Amino acid sequence: MLKPTFNKGRASGRITLAMVARHAGVATMTASRALTQPGLVSQPLRDRVLQSVAELGYVPNRAARALASSQSKVIAVLVPSLSNAVFTEVLAGIEDALEGDDYQILIGNTRYSEREEEKLITTYLQSAPDGMLLTGLSPCPRVQQLLAGSPMPLVSMMDLAGADEQPSVGFSQFAAGQTMTRYLISRGYRRIGFMGAQLDERTLRRADGYRQAMQDAGLAAPELEVMVAQPSTIALGAALLDRMLEQAPDCDAIFCCNDDLAQGAVFQAQRRQLSIPDQLAICGFNDLPASAWMNPTLTTISTPRYRIGFEAATLLRSLIKGETPPARHIDLGFTLMARESA
Repeated sequence: MLKPTFNKGRASGRITLAMVARHAGVATMTASRALTQPGLVSQPLRDRVLQSVAELGYVPNRAARALASSQSKVIAVLVPSLSNAVFTEVLAGIEDALEGDDYQILIGNTRYSEREEEKLITTYLQSAPDGMLLTGLSPCPRVQQLLAGSPMPLVSMMDLAGADEQPSVGFSQFAAGQTMTRYLISRGYRRIGFMGAQLDERTLRRADGYRQAMQDAGLAAPELEVMVAQPSTIALGAALLDRMLEQAPDCDAIFCCNDDLAQGAVFQAQRRQLSIPDQLAICGFNDLPASAWMNPTLTTISTPRYRIGFEAATLLRSLIKGETPPARHIDLGFTLMARESA
């Protein structure tokens, strides 16, 4: 039971490390080492400190620790969606890479908005995180200005930066778009459409890869593109298929910027009684779990989302520690999953 004089020390309403030390009958420095450098404290002493922590409900003051150590032990992570399976897998990789470290992950949802991204970065920089993981390569000048003025390490995920830019982990979105389009051309398709939604920088780079492949083959035509800024959904994929066939009735293949749109396009093509792929081939991007179980199964690009998160967090941790990583830009590649729909 705590003594009355000890309770007076709780006027602030917060249990302090000094209170934990007195409760455990050890010096404050010993209590601190038991929690932050357990290897320097004997097991019996550490057990006493941990028991006091549990009994008192002590929560370490990370702000005070950051001032003392010049480290916040916080890593900020910005993703454009918390409901999209692509980014939940990236987050799973980040969490696994940092498991066992004393880092807290601060997750921000930019909602595919440059304004929201700028607001989140401004807020997080005020908390001085040890590092930040960003999704993509933001073209926003204000965001670039904010990041350039910060000394903390940064790593971009999903796309690859240039040699002199900030460290990155991912793959070439341009090359992936080009690869899928060239595959369709190699299969004999000539009127190949591209359906894009959301229009974030990754979608736009895939579209650039599509255009380059079509131009190289002498097949480019403006009516073969349907691009909208709406969030990507299966329902939107169905609607965009109708729009594509209205613009280009002789379209014989469609490359969708992601699997959501492609799945909707497949369902709508079936409602229109179009044979896939005999009358219309349909391809997607990201290889979501359902794509391999559709009828017909969906041709798509498989992307290493979990590995991107894991390797990006590992690279960032190395930079935070001041280490020189083997590579500042890690290309994890992608895989074309050729299935029945094309």
